Amino acid sequence: MHSFSNHVQLGYYGVLPFLACIFGTLIFGSHETLIKAFTYYSLGISAFCAGVMWRPGEQTITHAVMAVLLVIPFPLIAFANVTITLSYLAICYPLILLFERGMPAWQAYHKDYHKMRFVLTSVLFVSHLFMIAQQIELSNNI
Repeated sequence: MHSFSNHVQLGYYGVLPFLACIFGTLIFGSHETLIKAFTYYSLGISAFCAGVMWRPGEQTITHAVMAVLLVIPFPLIAFANVTITLSYLAICYPLILLFERGMPAWQAYHKDYHKMRFVLTSVLFVSHLFMIAQQIELSNNI
């Protein structure tokens, strides 16, 4: 087993912009700029996380097809309604983790990495639900 201390630290640091956007909505209320910043950052991070699904030579054809079906909509979903985009992203993070857990390499990862992935996926899922609520509130106030 390799030490994943850098991966774990970077993973937690990567959540800070999400939390900053949420904190901003708590301070300033639902604001389109904060919601869009959260959404665009999430698109980038989810695409980065989905990179784990591309394992040439290590995956079955079923895993390869699942990876394509999950990742292909990323560029297109950016043009969708913000609520739809946030909903899609909220679902993607747990699916990416589920997919990653099914990969043979998962067993070689350090237990701290496993814990970090579960914690971050949970935090991101709840954060997306919060931002969906913020977007709905913003839409109703317009």
